[in-house]
Amino acid sequence: MPKRIAILGSTGSIGTQTLDVIARHPDRFRVVGLAAGRRTAQLLEQAKRFEPQFVSCAAVDDVESLRAQLPSHTHVASGAAGLMVVAAESGADVVVAGTDGAVAFDAIFAAVERGARIAVANKELIVAAGELLVAAAQRSGAEIIPVDSEHSALFQCLVGEPRERIATMILTASGGPFWELSADEMRNASVKDALRHPTWQMGVKNTVDSASLMNKGLEVIEASRLFGVGPEKIEVLVHRTSVAHGFVVFTDGNVKAQLAPPDMRLPIGYALAYPDRLDDIERADPFEALGAPGAALARLEFQRPDLERFPCLGLAYRALERGGTVPAALSAANEIAVEAFVDGRVRFGQIAEIVAAAVDATPDEPLSLESVRGADARGRDLARAAVEARLAAPAN
Repeated sequence: MPKRIAILGSTGSIGTQTLDVIARHPDRFRVVGLAAGRRTAQLLEQAKRFEPQFVSCAAVDDVESLRAQLPSHTHVASGAAGLMVVAAESGADVVVAGTDGAVAFDAIFAAVERGARIAVANKELIVAAGELLVAAAQRSGAEIIPVDSEHSALFQCLVGEPRERIATMILTASGGPFWELSADEMRNASVKDALRHPTWQMGVKNTVDSASLMNKGLEVIEASRLFGVGPEKIEVLVHRTSVAHGFVVFTDGNVKAQLAPPDMRLPIGYALAYPDRLDDIERADPFEALGAPGAALARLEFQRPDLERFPCLGLAYRALERGGTVPAALSAANEIAVEAFVDGRVRFGQIAEIVAAAVDATPDEPLSLESVRGADARGRDLARAAVEARLAAPAN
């Protein structure tokens, strides 16, 4: 029987690429639920093509329009209740968590409690509440399989390996568009410059995070939560061609790495099919299979990041070491800071300053879903205050 798939965030980058994978393998997967935000026209097209039983949109006003254009047996809902229906009541074997922010937290936890596999691509969820999610999965028997290319790489390297034999986990970073710039050059970089990612095609927020290396800082926190290792065992290396996605160094000195072209459909397909793999190629030239020129593949060059030029990475390590709800505040504050930068209200170099102000003002408190939500809200408020303070300050 085909695996039943529900997608939270079906019109976003992860959602659309998941549907690409499913469309190539109709014998292996069947879409049973789709949930999207406000791209209702795109959601309607997806629902007509894949014929899920459950559909959810963000706006209540769009529900009747969708119902009128979909088969009568399609259950259409909206908002938080709609997300819950798609994630927990659709009967999905795999729930793809492709939304941004905290909007789908409750729905994803409900799917975990039901014992479903979660193919997780929601950074905020794992950063803010990863410990809680992993604990819930251990209680219910649910599987959590990462979709981010770096964490998928680590997951694949660890299949069949004892976790207590991990010496170091290495996440690779492209370095973003500013890797060769000085701190002064980066400080006043434009939004257009920040969005010129060298290898990946991503949304605006994730691309800016790549430019600041905050994306890698968040991924360090994710790796700690997903694989149960401390920050002292997680390192970041810059690898400009984005062919090698992650390494694990074991206590006997052996190293396992995962290499692949920079194509998100590969880790998505792995998460859907695991423990199997999909049949997408029969035989390929090794250079073509890796999507890189022969010279780039042969070199496999790596560099250590400079935390003075990229302070956001250091901030993430600081938040992880403090633990509790501090990572939630970090992630929330970063969203506000990036939004202010994209809107032209602050400079690129001020993103780290704003996030640091919020992290430093966040108290240590016990971890719960309620405290995570509180830290998220507080982190946003603190970041907004820091943005306003910089707008009110005299120009240098």
